[in-house]
Amino acid sequence: MSYEMIALMMFSSMMLLLLTGQRVFGVIGFVGAASALLLWGDGGVEMPFNASFVLMNWYPLLTLPLFVFMGYMLSESGIAGDLYEMFHVWMGSLRGGLAVGTIGLMVVVSAMNGLSVAGMAIGASIALPELLRRGYDKIMVTGVIQAGSSLGILVPPSVVLVLYGMIARQPVGKLWLAGAIPGLILAAMFVIYIVVRCRLQPSLGPALPPEERDMSLGARLKLLRAGILPLLIFFSMTGLFLMGVTSLVESAAYGAFAATLAALFKGRLTRAVIEVTVRRTLGISCMFMWIILAALSFGAVFDGLGAVRAIENVFLDRMGLGPWEILLMMQLSYILMGMFLDDTAMLVIVAPLYVPLVVSLGFDPVWYGVLYTITVQIAYMTPPFGYNLFLMRAMAPPEVSLGDIYRSVWPFVLIMLLGLGLITVFPQLALWLPELYYGY
Repeated sequence: MSYEMIALMMFSSMMLLLLTGQRVFGVIGFVGAASALLLWGDGGVEMPFNASFVLMNWYPLLTLPLFVFMGYMLSESGIAGDLYEMFHVWMGSLRGGLAVGTIGLMVVVSAMNGLSVAGMAIGASIALPELLRRGYDKIMVTGVIQAGSSLGILVPPSVVLVLYGMIARQPVGKLWLAGAIPGLILAAMFVIYIVVRCRLQPSLGPALPPEERDMSLGARLKLLRAGILPLLIFFSMTGLFLMGVTSLVESAAYGAFAATLAALFKGRLTRAVIEVTVRRTLGISCMFMWIILAALSFGAVFDGLGAVRAIENVFLDRMGLGPWEILLMMQLSYILMGMFLDDTAMLVIVAPLYVPLVVSLGFDPVWYGVLYTITVQIAYMTPPFGYNLFLMRAMAPPEVSLGDIYRSVWPFVLIMLLGLGLITVFPQLALWLPELYYGY
């Protein structure tokens, strides 16, 4: 049997087992370990064993629980709620202003946490009930929250970009800077859409009544201070890293420590907050580590087979595709896999295959990392099986049906496709900032 056929059988069997509903790390690890034993006998057992040691020696992986801890500490201590109150008052006079404020909240939460799930949880629990109570259209605001949460893996400090940097062997600082401008561009496009649509259809997003938004300048400035603390933590954390004062892990530790101090300063560092934060941090971190461990084992077998070279030969020699056609096929594969995999699982499965191919085709791997993050978020929001759709259904109130959720995402999916096209055609939108800072 040829190596190409073995690689195809491994990949197809993995996809088939994933359709059974088994846990992602269990399927990936089982296919990798079983294939190693079948191909190389008893010696093949060393591959998953060595993969575990690679993971345990992966020092930058310490950033994962630290960033997650920082985000959950800030959200569980109620600082995210304070932020929404600030946006509520300052943006309430605008038609659709609370929806615009929700996008602003999502950007800040993304900067605090780096995970789309955290943004979704905060938006669904804090913003959605308030928006519905204020008479906002349930279909539009459901889409707003899903679109805003998609910024979590693009705006620094994106945990997914940290993992991409580890797997693709690219500097995390460059990836963070590369994701900053595209993330802000998408946020601005979402805001423009909301403002224009609410101006054309005022019933979708009514402004707050004067008695609720009229307050003294002092009271407004007091609310504005609610946003200073988390932004100060974020800018100081990333600034220390980009200036070379701290390493990536040290910056993550600083962020976690600063978030704890912020909760203490606010008088909200209770035992319940600490317990919930630690439990959720442990759950998310363990999930990531198991998936990475399984993917390292699977990837080691793939590399041993020369699967990357085989895929390159199939695309370039047998199918005669050009570089841009291959890139398009790779992005379409993310859309398909996004129906039943999350962003991390997709990353650890295909990044070891796609990144070397991207480099061999002459594309910048940092730029491709930004394309990856946007594409998987589109896949998350695309019916019928988008991951975010069912997550939103689990968190939304009963009056929001699955059909409402399906209808809510299409305008934002189209906006994200437009943004993806802009960054594909104009790579400097992603590469200008890292080139300016690092001079490469």
